[in-house]
Amino acid sequence: MAKQTHTVSINFTGGIISPGYLQQALKIAAAVKITEVRFGLRQQLLVDVPVKHFKQFSQQCKQQKIAFHEPDVNHNITSSYPAAGIFTHGNSWLSEGDYKDVFDLFDYTPSLKLNICDRHQTFTPFFTGHINWITSEHAHYWHLFVRFPGTGQLLAWPELIYTNHISRVSRQIETLLQTPDVNGSNLYERTRAALEYMGRPVKEELDMPNFHLPYYEGFNRYENSYWLGIYRRDELFPVAFLQDLCAICLETKTGQLYATPWKTIIIKNINPAHRPLWDYVLGKYRINVRHAANELNWQVEDNSADGLVLKRHIIRHFDKEDVRTYGLCFSVRMESATSEFGSVVIRKQENKYNSKLKYMQRYDILYTPGFNPNSSTLIPFRENVSKEHLGPYLVSICKYFYEQASEANPLQDLMSSQQSLSHIKPPERKVQQCRQCMSVYDEALGEAEQGIAPGTAFEALPEHFGCPLCGAGAAMFEEIGEGALGY
Repeated sequence: MAKQTHTVSINFTGGIISPGYLQQALKIAAAVKITEVRFGLRQQLLVDVPVKHFKQFSQQCKQQKIAFHEPDVNHNITSSYPAAGIFTHGNSWLSEGDYKDVFDLFDYTPSLKLNICDRHQTFTPFFTGHINWITSEHAHYWHLFVRFPGTGQLLAWPELIYTNHISRVSRQIETLLQTPDVNGSNLYERTRAALEYMGRPVKEELDMPNFHLPYYEGFNRYENSYWLGIYRRDELFPVAFLQDLCAICLETKTGQLYATPWKTIIIKNINPAHRPLWDYVLGKYRINVRHAANELNWQVEDNSADGLVLKRHIIRHFDKEDVRTYGLCFSVRMESATSEFGSVVIRKQENKYNSKLKYMQRYDILYTPGFNPNSSTLIPFRENVSKEHLGPYLVSICKYFYEQASEANPLQDLMSSQQSLSHIKPPERKVQQCRQCMSVYDEALGEAEQGIAPGTAFEALPEHFGCPLCGAGAAMFEEIGEGALGY
């Protein structure tokens, strides 16, 4: 059967979407009878254009200056920009303005995958690009990691590189990687010989936070506004729904939307007064924004219907068994050449028998060392597993993950710490006691009836002070430990 649609990618640099630009692209899509679109792993819009309308779609995009590409050509620059302000932890020097300064440096369209990330976040994967830039502890200097195309080989650059030179170094690396004799042992030297840039030696390895995927869906309060995350179980976003979102953004002067590496969108800086508008449009299209957390921590290849079916099959089993998956990230790989982000990988085996029967299909379950999803090393857990048995085995690997985590027992450490401190008594508090009537002056309380404020030191009492019970002056008081009072 002839192909009915042609998939194209509309890239949003760094995941930043202009509502006006997206609205125009959606208008063109709607004109050629497209009712749903998707977002991809690389923070781009994926559009399945009917072949019979492809010429009209192309012409209108050209007229409106909407650039589109083949999904695997001219890869989008991905970034952790969508996480800025809501998922970024620590004292990061990377501001939203700094991101845009970096994006503006690129005067060419990368042909390799390029990532730009803040090291203080774990929302955007660090190493899924071929050229991966990650902030260092030094302001405006970046770590660089090069992943050679078609391999899991990762080269850590021996220098930190200054912000203004990110684009030129990226372009030079792209050029050199097209040369057959360039490899991990000579890429740095050949780049240095061909290009001048500002760098400083890497003295300490990159210290990244432990992986934690934040819940990125629904309405969430931050500072004096809201942010909204929208996830779609089938990855399909109605065109009419997105058009209404763009209209709200333009009407309320919400300048940007964000595509995420989880095939979702985020809208920030929603004024509380405008929330009814967003509630209305979510209700109008019956968009659910509260899915279970164990459905959100998945990465499935773009354009993979079989991968989504497999994901749903496993999630149903997780729901039935009430499985906890916090701290894990699952990746479904139906094509052997892909390298999606994940601490647990379900990888389809090559069809050894050339059979089209799906019940013959087998899968391997693998995991990364320490269940760190940023690692490219995979450890086999179970091999040659049928679809029906994937759920039970994945429950087992979740159990294994938590057993490993529980070996370091913070509760026991806390209890031991408390026990070791229990014999240490805090210093005894001192008070002043009248020798005549045994009444007490407590500095913490003061003496309200005599106009003496709480916190007034005994030495600072005014001359008119007298014992509230017998009237004796301050000279008749002596210092004793609070414990001597018997209460």
